[in-house]
Amino acid sequence: MAVVPFPRARRGDAPAPAAAPQAPHTNENEVEVPTRLFVVAEPVLLPEDRARLVNLRAQHHRGEADLIGPHFTLVFGVDLDARDTLAATVERVAASVRPFWIVLQRLRVDAPPRTGRAWLYAEPHDGADELSALHDMLMEKLPKVDGAPTFEPHLTLGMFTNGIDAERVAQIAERQTVPMHGRIESLRLIETDRRTLSEIATYRFR
Repeated sequence: MAVVPFPRARRGDAPAPAAAPQAPHTNENEVEVPTRLFVVAEPVLLPEDRARLVNLRAQHHRGEADLIGPHFTLVFGVDLDARDTLAATVERVAASVRPFWIVLQRLRVDAPPRTGRAWLYAEPHDGADELSALHDMLMEKLPKVDGAPTFEPHLTLGMFTNGIDAERVAQIAERQTVPMHGRIESLRLIETDRRTLSEIATYRFR
């Protein structure tokens, strides 16, 4: 297990926060979270392997686990105005690639200083280049954002208030979780306002 604070934000983090889903805002001073578009790839895993990841997320990333299963986020938080462009791009990309294998080789704790947060990730070894290539193809037609964080493929398994708790869970979970094999066979276009999630379409690879 590697415990390394990342020097910059990671693109591809999960589409929902760690807090449990809340009722719609009733305080007029509170700001509604806008609905955004995401493209995710959910690995096809053996049932027992998927159960391990689902259980980890249910315990340590509950708010998101209630919305979506283990996934790689390939496109993060796109405005709804780009829906047609993004949908067409996802369909084209999915039709141009074949299913591929991934191997989750290690767990990693990211505990940036002075944030009061730590994240537990599963990172792929085999399949990382293919996931990065998918991200690049999907982002090709979308507006470029200066200073956008680097994309690093990962599954988010938990969010914690400190690195010590994250490391403790990681040390136990790593022995039970990795290595883990799976396949990426489709892309899923979704929209979420961080409390609810709707699927727009799933595009299977050829």
